[in-house]
Amino acid sequence: MNHQSRFRFNPFYLKSTGFFLGIFLFAVIWFFIDFGSQFYNAKLVSAVATLMAVWWIFESVPLAATSLVPLILFPLLGVVSASDIAPQYMNSTIMLFVGGFIIAIAMEKWNLHKRIALSVILLFGSSPAKIIFGFMVASGIISMWISNTATCLMVLPIGLSIIYKVESEFGIERSSNFSKSLMLAIAYSCTIGGIATLIGTPPNLIFQRMYKINFPDEPMIKFSEWMVFGVPLAAVMMIITWFVLTKIVYRSDSDLVLDKNIIREEKNKLGKMSYEEKSVLVVFFLTAFLWVFRSELDLGTFIIPGWSGLFPSMAFIDDSTVAITMALLLFLIPCGSNSHKFNFLLKQDDIGKVPWDIVLLFGGGFALADGFVKSGLSKLIGQEFAGLSGLPIIVLLAIICTIVVFTSELTSNSAQTTVILPVLASLAIETGIEPLTLMIPATFSVSLAFMMPVGTPPNAIVFGSHKLSVWDMVKAGFILNIIGIILVIILSNFFFI
Repeated sequence: MNHQSRFRFNPFYLKSTGFFLGIFLFAVIWFFIDFGSQFYNAKLVSAVATLMAVWWIFESVPLAATSLVPLILFPLLGVVSASDIAPQYMNSTIMLFVGGFIIAIAMEKWNLHKRIALSVILLFGSSPAKIIFGFMVASGIISMWISNTATCLMVLPIGLSIIYKVESEFGIERSSNFSKSLMLAIAYSCTIGGIATLIGTPPNLIFQRMYKINFPDEPMIKFSEWMVFGVPLAAVMMIITWFVLTKIVYRSDSDLVLDKNIIREEKNKLGKMSYEEKSVLVVFFLTAFLWVFRSELDLGTFIIPGWSGLFPSMAFIDDSTVAITMALLLFLIPCGSNSHKFNFLLKQDDIGKVPWDIVLLFGGGFALADGFVKSGLSKLIGQEFAGLSGLPIIVLLAIICTIVVFTSELTSNSAQTTVILPVLASLAIETGIEPLTLMIPATFSVSLAFMMPVGTPPNAIVFGSHKLSVWDMVKAGFILNIIGIILVIILSNFFFI
């Protein structure tokens, strides 16, 4: 029986099924679906989008490789020229991601991430709930500024080291709830922290680019503007998540009191803060400062002018300018020398640590979105959804957020964001709704997938620790999914309606 089960659910057969299913659906749409002569190119783009979506869902082909499909099929099908589609794979949004990840690489290389995390954790008490809250605050704050995936990879080893020590002291069974809640807390807080800023998670960056593609005459959302509604949502969601994990789903033994010395020992192992750590920390804080204060901040009673106004062409400067400038600086700051060799904070080998496969995934998503707009597919879909214009905005948002949250449990968040945002942009145009009212809540909702290991990269990372089962994640995740939907709707009603 076990042998048959392994055979039946072999990933190779699942991926093969997805591969041929994608090709089959592509052919069906191309040859048998009629959108009308006016929307012939839209039909071709929908066929390509379906092929890519199926391959992304089943991971029949590596995600990055699937992202190259528009470069091949759009020119061959006469939808978008190669010279127009290629720039979508390397734009300012992608460079913002690259710059942010290079900074994360420097933090990891010099162990600054560990020092930040452990310092924050030491501010809290010795009970399991307080220690978990400390991890959540540390993870959430770091993931606001660098990739939530990178943050989770950084904090997870610290969490595991503490779990192993607690298990050795109190036993595996007795500390089980603490282990599960800590692992989930790390994953969830990385995801929640990521929604607070534009660069914290890929869907936010994708939104920024999609908004510009669909509404080129509208100003792009500024880094500081995003934080106005992103930070309150993240803060409230973080507190509720902590409460659900530690007080409802995974209550730890009341006698299980952790010694702060465990945390302090981990920090003491790092020794005194090195020159390299201090240098990276300065770059990190300077980057955050330049992002927040790039454009003027209108606080109602007064306005804080942005530093980009000091330059003659401030419109030419965006957040990617800051990210790449500070990333480059890390390759120029010396970290030590001797009579034969001079080193810098980052070296040539560190460039290879940038996840270029994710860069290609971004590019493929932007290329697909460009095809949606130029082929008229976005307009066609928006027209089909025009019947929803009669629904109250709150009801419409509830439908959108619920569908997005639960479908994102089984699909790539980046891919889903790429597919859904052009549709919502068209819906907004056709119904006369402010585009941000639909697009921003959907972007938040994509990240609020807490039930399944494949829901978000942090979920998958902590699931790989072997401290959790799928059911462990589902129990807490379903509750948080519902709460997330409600909070997004409330926030949208406050800011956008």
